Amino acid sequence: MVYPFSAVVGMDDMRLALLLNAVSPAVGGVLVRGEKGTAKSTAVRALAAVLPPVDVVPGCRFGCDPAAPDPACPDGPHPADGPSSQRPARLVELPVGASEDRLVGSLDIERALTEGVKSFEPGLLAAAHRGVLYVDEVNLLHDHLVDLLLDAAALGRAYVEREGVSVQHAARFLLVGTMNPEEGELRPQLLDRFGLTVEVAAPRDAALRAEVVRRRFAADADPAGFEAGWADEERSLAARIAAARALLPRVVLGDAALGQVTAVCAAFGVDGLRADIVTARAAIAHAAWSGREQVTEDDVRVAARLALPHRRRRNPFDAPGLDEETLEQALDDARPDPDDDPTPPEGRGRDDDPTDGTASDSTPSDGALRDGTGSFPDRSGADRSGGDPSPPSGEGEGEQAADDQPAGAAPERAAVAPDAAFRARRLEVPGIGAGVAGRRSRARSERGRVVGSTRPTGTVTRLHLVDTVVAAAPHQRERGRTGPGLRLARTDLRQAELEGREGNLVLFVLDASGSMGSRTRVAAVKGAVLSLLTDAYQRRDKVGLVTFRGADAELALPPTWSVEAAAARLADLPTGGRSPIAAGLLRAHETLRVERVRDPRRRPLLVVVTDGRATGERGTDHLGQAHRAAGLLQAAGTASVVVDCESGFVKLGLAHTLGMHLGGQTLRLEELGELVQNVKAAA
Repeated sequence: MVYPFSAVVGMDDMRLALLLNAVSPAVGGVLVRGEKGTAKSTAVRALAAVLPPVDVVPGCRFGCDPAAPDPACPDGPHPADGPSSQRPARLVELPVGASEDRLVGSLDIERALTEGVKSFEPGLLAAAHRGVLYVDEVNLLHDHLVDLLLDAAALGRAYVEREGVSVQHAARFLLVGTMNPEEGELRPQLLDRFGLTVEVAAPRDAALRAEVVRRRFAADADPAGFEAGWADEERSLAARIAAARALLPRVVLGDAALGQVTAVCAAFGVDGLRADIVTARAAIAHAAWSGREQVTEDDVRVAARLALPHRRRRNPFDAPGLDEETLEQALDDARPDPDDDPTPPEGRGRDDDPTDGTASDSTPSDGALRDGTGSFPDRSGADRSGGDPSPPSGEGEGEQAADDQPAGAAPERAAVAPDAAFRARRLEVPGIGAGVAGRRSRARSERGRVVGSTRPTGTVTRLHLVDTVVAAAPHQRERGRTGPGLRLARTDLRQAELEGREGNLVLFVLDASGSMGSRTRVAAVKGAVLSLLTDAYQRRDKVGLVTFRGADAELALPPTWSVEAAAARLADLPTGGRSPIAAGLLRAHETLRVERVRDPRRRPLLVVVTDGRATGERGTDHLGQAHRAAGLLQAAGTASVVVDCESGFVKLGLAHTLGMHLGGQTLRLEELGELVQNVKAAA
């Protein structure tokens, strides 16, 4: 059963964004962000039923328009005045785990080389042409598929190339993606390709929630009757979309409305000009949807709320959003003077600016909207510009000694905001893995450089031409070759082996005890870990966070795609108490053991951030326990890095010793700011 679009309860912004794209596909698609169980997928799948049907060339597998057929269509050429037929607009779903051939199509290399025939099997891009391409959990889509989507969305064409044999076809589609931000953010390049974005959440109104449950029960009890009950509204909605499409070419975007569009985009400091174009297109679509032939300020306001939130983010961990006051101020500043007098009388200023008549408030003065420095927001609310209230002295042994006091003597300190992030050096897992595509460690993958070849077990997707020719050469005489052509057999074909990069599970083990020093030192440590988290976000890693302090260790964040959640936990982390390093390492060992069962292909990288001081109850060999726990991780083959946070004039080198027992490398806190670093750990 397809749930009727008209029956979707609530989520007005989502419905409007989808409808604007239905009116004008040039808007560029919709990204729907929201918590699980909010009917995101239900609403998207219901959209196809209200889209106008499309005219196609009969028998064309690529959905060519009879009025303007694709001259490069593999099923062509099609005559411009040829026959036509109608079919419903398609909604094609792209699975997160799809292969490259499933997305763009596959070419039979064997037939191309032996028979000279371009035998092409269309992929999902061909099926979605002139329809909707829907990606659920789009933030989990593999990078090589993201690259292909970006190319197709930018060019409106799909290309399949295999060793000099090339096939192309038109691929213009409405891209719709849904995602749960808790599972990780979207790659910035793909995020910008979505024209509009909306945030959805479950309604808090009890009556509205009851209506959702009531309609769900009605649909389950009598699917056909439920659909029939909404049929009239569905037809009415489809007719309104068709009418808005017909009106769209007549809608005028005047100079005043265009000025408001550009003023709003400038006020929010968005990068590039795609935001201006998308906002203008969305405003035109909204005017057509409202039955107007002139774009108004209300159209611009609605378009900006949908087109700009995901474009004003200044760093990976900023949540999308739009400041309503800034939006209204920008619209007000760009609003034409009702007296048509652009020059106010001398000496008369604006009502809201008593100082003079020349200043403009169209851009925000400071804060997150203008923070282009790469620093991260101070989540604790502390005034970072005023300096740390704690004196710089006191680091080192004076404060570390407090950690050895009896229980209760070292009080818990409030959370300290992290220092500004920096570009961290790349830490790698040694060896060559076979995990999912990413940007951290070396791995056999579907994208990368050619490092060898193997005999194919199925369809050849990446032919190693040289090795294929070498394999076929000794058999040419016995196969009766007489001309210049090469006689090939199936057994001659060789599949290229590629080496690229994989994403890893980066598990941070953070010492939050009192031995980490002053507030200044804690801020520096958090800033360094935040930099590593930013690096993990950019390299498409999963992350987890284990902290230890007092008497035990805690899995503060189970392994997740949401690096943003890890950054939030880090910023709010208090410090103080003893240093149970052994407990932290044992908790990490157990966490990684479980993750190996869940995701055996994803190799882990353990990052231990500590000064190496192990303390606890008196009379216990805490260092010995820590070293034995480290030995368990080394025996399991876990690649490890120890970040040494020891401070003060006298350094004991305990973190370095811990790194030796882990079989990994030890880096000073100050050494994390370089570009590339290979982790050298024992196999």
